[in-house]
Amino acid sequence: MRTKPVLTDDVKAMAAAAEAHAKEHNWNVTIAIVDDGGHLLHLHRLEGAGASTAEMATGKARTTVLGRRETKVYEDTIKQGRTAFFSHR
Repeated sequence: MRTKPVLTDDVKAMAAAAEAHAKEHNWNVTIAIVDDGGHLLHLHRLEGAGASTAEMATGKARTTVLGRRETKVYEDTIKQGRTAFFSHR
């Protein structure tokens, strides 16, 4: 019995849309889709995408979900000199 909404039924449609968008822009990327806990539901490395993109895409997806903001927000924060963000204390 399910007790909360899940993405499982929609993952294939989301992945297909992401792949079509990437191909439309000629992007060689890896597509990672995670659930609300950051757990990987789908991973697809498009032809031409570097091997390291699988780890990066998964990490970015998890960061986005767990931080509840796009990873660009973190990138901009770091570019502004707020490097304490990297601290593990």
